[in-house]
Amino acid sequence: MGEIFWRSRGKLQDAIDRLLLPHRARPRPIQQIVEDPRRGHTNPNVLGAHIARAKFSKSADEASRTRLCHQADRIVLGRWDLFDQTDHDFGPKIDWNYEYKARKHAPLLPAASVDYRDYASVGDCKFVWEPNRHQHWVVLARAYRICGDSRYAEALVEQLESWTDQCPFGRGMNWRSPLELAIRMISWVWAFALIEDASVMTDKHKERVLSLVEQHLREITRKYSRYSSANNHLIGEAAGVFIASSYFSGLSSAPRWRRQSKRILEEEILRQTFDDGGTREQATGYHLFVLEFFLLSGLVARNGGDDVSAEYWGRLEKMFQYVAGMSAASGALPMVGDADDGYVLDLGGRDDPVASLLVIGALLLDRPELADAVSQPRNDATIIEPLLWLLGPAACDRWIRSKSRSASDPLISRAFTQSGYYLLQRGHKETDGISVLMDCGELGFLSIAAHGHADALSLVLRVAGVDVLVDPGTYDYFTFPAWRKYFRSTRAHNTVEIDGRDQSQMQGAFLWSRRASTRCLVWRPTNRGGAMSGEHDGYTRLDDPVVHRRTVTLGEDSDTILVKDEILARAKHDVAIYWHFAEHCDVRLSNGHGVDVDFGRGRLTMELDEQLSVRQLRGSENPPLGWVSRGYHRRAPSVSVVGSVGAEGQVTLTTKLTVSSLLDGAGRRTSTDDRHPSEASLPSGRETGRGK
Repeated sequence: MGEIFWRSRGKLQDAIDRLLLPHRARPRPIQQIVEDPRRGHTNPNVLGAHIARAKFSKSADEASRTRLCHQADRIVLGRWDLFDQTDHDFGPKIDWNYEYKARKHAPLLPAASVDYRDYASVGDCKFVWEPNRHQHWVVLARAYRICGDSRYAEALVEQLESWTDQCPFGRGMNWRSPLELAIRMISWVWAFALIEDASVMTDKHKERVLSLVEQHLREITRKYSRYSSANNHLIGEAAGVFIASSYFSGLSSAPRWRRQSKRILEEEILRQTFDDGGTREQATGYHLFVLEFFLLSGLVARNGGDDVSAEYWGRLEKMFQYVAGMSAASGALPMVGDADDGYVLDLGGRDDPVASLLVIGALLLDRPELADAVSQPRNDATIIEPLLWLLGPAACDRWIRSKSRSASDPLISRAFTQSGYYLLQRGHKETDGISVLMDCGELGFLSIAAHGHADALSLVLRVAGVDVLVDPGTYDYFTFPAWRKYFRSTRAHNTVEIDGRDQSQMQGAFLWSRRASTRCLVWRPTNRGGAMSGEHDGYTRLDDPVVHRRTVTLGEDSDTILVKDEILARAKHDVAIYWHFAEHCDVRLSNGHGVDVDFGRGRLTMELDEQLSVRQLRGSENPPLGWVSRGYHRRAPSVSVVGSVGAEGQVTLTTKLTVSSLLDGAGRRTSTDDRHPSEASLPSGRETGRGK
């Protein structure tokens, strides 16, 4: 009832706003929006005392500077990446209200009247919003500071003028979502701080910026997300308000907005993450997204002398530990749940955001183990430049002088019990490491679980630092409903589907009704392997209730993974088990139930249960199967292997995966028998028994 009242009140407020829009859009005199017109209106110290004098030239090589300035040159010409549109040409004058992929003009109606999910009217809203986050302005500002060319600062101000002309307050897509306003404010803070000494902004420009910032912050704070919408959106909104009101501290309402947004951030970092640090949205892409919001807000609070609580910093440390643990096997997070390429600030670490964030966390929190798995050179620009802007030159020097992780450190098994993710691991990341992730987590956060997938008991397998079995990703939100449905479905994950149905029931593109409940039954890791088991009740809703139970064993003395799926039922059901391989894998069926896989760094065999009828699909449109999406609107054909059977009553299906060879340091293939000589002479039955 509370949400119904809140949403009804919001509709009424929107109606009033439409009537009052001409009055509300009128710029207020500077004297009405600042505390003291005679004083400075910004506080650059909240970005760190180093920000005014930080230069990249001492910390990066010439090649890094050249790459950055080339990127900025392209932006000056109106060219940068937009999701799958590589080096997209926005033209000599950017149309800020245009959906460049669908070629649709988003109407300049009162913002509340714009239905951003109506593809027919506005196209895919993300293709409108992304350029309007102005994250590329920060690239221009960085290039100005590093390369010393005022053209970049001038281009930024020119884009500011065109955006102001085309996006009047309260009208169109770019005033529709408070989260978009908030991300734009964060970009503005760093962009304007970095070009402060360029002398390209006149007093008139600065007054206009203050007026626009005041309008942005007032609009966000009036419409904070609540109830079922209070997920990553609320975190981003509060972070945008806190950071902008801390930097633009001369605004009359800044102290009030800063207190309110800080309180929200303090509450939400505990409310929206588990005690083990994982995001409650059950989506690794959104974990990085909100981690960045919390990190930037915490730094601004500390630099401004209004630090967040010890509980805040403690939970942030847990969030970093979650990233370090989940990415240790390959250096990247598995693609669990939704992802839309969202990030907050481009400070130079976009090519490897996991490594960049872990190094920042290691130095900020004095937890060097967070960066143990980072393999980039110590002077790599992906690491150094974000460190420079966020923590200063001294942090760059500390990182360059620090020691690399020992190559002898093995992977260890990890359990994130509150989040529901269990990792059986052993070996060494890039040589003989084996990592099996099983998902025993919740579907998602709050009543709608917007960014969860129907992936209970799904597996992800990484060997020698390479993806083998993958969660195929997300691909789309708004443009292709059928593909949106597929990538969220049970059949798009490495798990079991019953009677062609999803474990949890979709009610819309971001909504679920009845959801599966999953629990871990066994967690028994050892130094070189171990076992884990879980079950879910997603199919107990069927007329004949079905329980799926899965047990995974990583053999201690052989490179074998045994997966046992138990289907607990009474009547007859159609059972299908899906295995999705990474796009670089060469996959071939053999002997009816065997699968040979070359994954680049080695080979493995998969033996499916003899009860199954096995087929292989690659890049199939109908039915959709055999795809991997590693970015929004990007997908590549891959191989999906499907085993199916009509089974009556209880049935057990066994899948055996064996790593048969790996590349050594010289690029030569070595047999696993060479690494486990005691196993070489054992008959296959003995080896299978040991796996069980």
